[in-house]
Amino acid sequence: MLDFRMETFLTVCEYMNFTRAAEVLNITQPAVSQHVHHLEKHYQVKLFHYEGKKLRLTPPGEMLRSAALTMMHDELSLEKRMQSMSKGFQDIRFGATMTVGEVIMARILKQYLVQYPETQLHMEVGNTQELLQKLDDGELDFALVEGFFKKSEYDFLHFSTENYIAVCGPDYPFRKKVRRLEDLFGERLLLREFGSGTREVLERYLDSKNFGIDDFAKTAEIGSLHTIKELTKEGLGITFLYEIAVRQELEKGELKEIRLKDFKLSHDFTFIWRRGSIYADMYRVLFHRFSEIV
Repeated sequence: MLDFRMETFLTVCEYMNFTRAAEVLNITQPAVSQHVHHLEKHYQVKLFHYEGKKLRLTPPGEMLRSAALTMMHDELSLEKRMQSMSKGFQDIRFGATMTVGEVIMARILKQYLVQYPETQLHMEVGNTQELLQKLDDGELDFALVEGFFKKSEYDFLHFSTENYIAVCGPDYPFRKKVRRLEDLFGERLLLREFGSGTREVLERYLDSKNFGIDDFAKTAEIGSLHTIKELTKEGLGITFLYEIAVRQELEKGELKEIRLKDFKLSHDFTFIWRRGSIYADMYRVLFHRFSEIV
């Protein structure tokens, strides 16, 4: 089991406040301080320091936080694996961002379950930030994400590289002739919710050109990939999505690509897990099995 003082340390890291950590853990603030001081004495480093009135982690504190999250993840994973082993099946719990989950995984899982019928699967679809949090909390073993993540905290393998394009309905009535990205700013932009990898790719690209989401005349924030595609088909706005997510609609003529002279973008889909996990070899095996099916 994870040492209770390490649990205290992680709670302080989460709230960056000793008093709030004490309330959450239902212990006294002096007890929280004592637990942190014990770890500092054991590792002979300072774990926190104040910048003005704000509590911050020191570099050794950041290192310990990352290692402790991995230890917690592996402990929770071990408990579930032991329980599933006693019942005679392999339990795999993983996450996928919406494009991966809705577009890619159906075919992979169909073949995987045919090849490995003893497996019990749990796939959770969410945005990148939600899945990273569930990885950190030990709720998922690994995840396939399209968004950005801290490479210092996760081990990862490249799954695929996908083109990212602008699309609209086949008869969309543009306000002006469209040649460049800024020619779209008079249109309604349909986009995913904050925390989505699909949205973050667009936001980072716009920022690199000194633009932003606010440069579009109107926006509609929608947490469903299917709904975004349906609204785009109906001419209610334009959107930016991975080509693989709209390939069928493009082939059927239900959507069309908006070709821009100054917009050429692709992004990696990545298979990730907590850095330093004792299950890294098993995750690599699963990655290769998934990749072979693709």
